[in-house]
Amino acid sequence: MESYVEDVATHLLDHGLTVGTVESATGGLISSLLTDVPGSSHFYNGSVVAYSNDVKVRVVGVKQSTLETHGAVSAEVAEEMASGGRGLLGVDICISDTGIAGPGGGSRDKPVGLFYLGLSYKGGTYSRRFVVQGDRTINRKSTAEAALRWLDEMLTGRWTPGLS
Repeated sequence: MESYVEDVATHLLDHGLTVGTVESATGGLISSLLTDVPGSSHFYNGSVVAYSNDVKVRVVGVKQSTLETHGAVSAEVAEEMASGGRGLLGVDICISDTGIAGPGGGSRDKPVGLFYLGLSYKGGTYSRRFVVQGDRTINRKSTAEAALRWLDEMLTGRWTPGLS
């Protein structure tokens, strides 16, 4: 995972871009990994850990109607978290996550290990569905790594918007 973080940091610094996170199920892990990089204050503005739906709505700007229609663990909520976080944190790029880390909380339609990532930047706001099978710790770490990998793909041009 360290190589993704270092690559992301290098690309952000080289292009003078800033990043922030709005995290739910990862509970600040993505933010922690980014701030492990010496000099991260040059590209990292901050984070909101929006664990509850109330914080997602009141602080980040997720619409109550989106939560009611799609549920907290959805592509739509991940996108609204990323878009809202981008404005709130004043960053060029915002990455978000929402999901079910486990061991409980899953259902047939939304099992434990289901996560959605959101990514918002000047080119638009997108989401990516991610499923992992492991315990709570593995699920959170795998999701944080997936978020950083996606950010790295975006920064290096290896990801085409709309083709996740």
